[in-house]
Amino acid sequence: MNRFFAGLGQRLSDPARVQRSSTEKSIGQCRCGQSIFFRNSQCLACHAPLGYEPQRGRIVSLSPGEFQDTWRIDGEFNGPLLRHCANLQTPAGCNWLLPYDGGAQLCVACGLNRTIPDLSVAGNDRRWHKLEIAKRRLVAQLLDLGLPVIAKSENEAMGLAFDFLASDAEERPMTGHANGLVTFNIEEADDERREQVRVQMHEPYRTLLGHFRHEVGHYYWDRLVAGSAWLEAFRYWFGDERADYGEALQYHYENGAPADWQTRFVSAYATMHPWEDWAETWAHYLHMMDTLDTALSLGMRAGDIELEFQPFTREALYDPNDPQADEFLLFINAWIELAAMLNELSRSMGQPDMYPFVLPAAVIAKLHFIHRVVTQGFS
Repeated sequence: MNRFFAGLGQRLSDPARVQRSSTEKSIGQCRCGQSIFFRNSQCLACHAPLGYEPQRGRIVSLSPGEFQDTWRIDGEFNGPLLRHCANLQTPAGCNWLLPYDGGAQLCVACGLNRTIPDLSVAGNDRRWHKLEIAKRRLVAQLLDLGLPVIAKSENEAMGLAFDFLASDAEERPMTGHANGLVTFNIEEADDERREQVRVQMHEPYRTLLGHFRHEVGHYYWDRLVAGSAWLEAFRYWFGDERADYGEALQYHYENGAPADWQTRFVSAYATMHPWEDWAETWAHYLHMMDTLDTALSLGMRAGDIELEFQPFTREALYDPNDPQADEFLLFINAWIELAAMLNELSRSMGQPDMYPFVLPAAVIAKLHFIHRVVTQGFS
């Protein structure tokens, strides 16, 4: 089990909430004692420069290095010399750090961009900013989970890249994935447009981060499942991906999801094709792990309140004999408790449920399958 799951498990099993983990990216502490957060580039109290160090998975305060525009992590006088990503001063506003002597100007997250929006067009600076906030959150989590993030510029065949494209008079780009290239229609960064599409598509949830997590799920299916020893089990739980995708898409939009979809799938869209079932379930896996990690980092535990909830047991899992089944069930049951608490808080503000989904036993098995694939490592 990697450092992320080990740290999360320690905190979940610690009722006194004294355990902390080096992977708690959502919150840190400046040298002045002020709390600092994942997106900060400057401490709001003492104005110290800050940066996100992806190798350590945390936000840190910085002291000047011996060369111009170089930094060392506070208290690490012999630590590595670092620089900020070149996109710090662009609309992307990237606060990530990278080695000073590595030769790269862009951090691991920004280095995935193949096409950025045309910044001469009004509003595209704001759209790019929103897209990059979501993408950095995604990439930080992938690194925490131990999934290597390789840019197509380094490995065209096996790498990952992003195209952020705008509509024109002839074509409206579709958000999607093909052979490691994730394409985003930058209109998704406009809240009004995204909400309009969500209502039209009868979706309970539609966010930029959700899009990123879903689309990158297709990429990791190609890298982790296709042609691997996992493929037979994938077909048992998710279906045969060799089914014609175009026909499945047309059928879904003409007929909708099966009447009983909520007993077998995490969303209506997941019923469309096995690849979409995987990507939807993968996205939820990332939602659950990141939100639970953030909640624990902030000292939140739903277990402190009474909820009517029947915990899932090994019988619901993909592999009930998994040696780490109890740890996975701890994650799952903690998430369900937390989601119930978050939904009630949202309702108190007159907002929609933060997590408007119900997880049946069949989805728990699929989530466990994904967990096993992730924790087994990258092939």
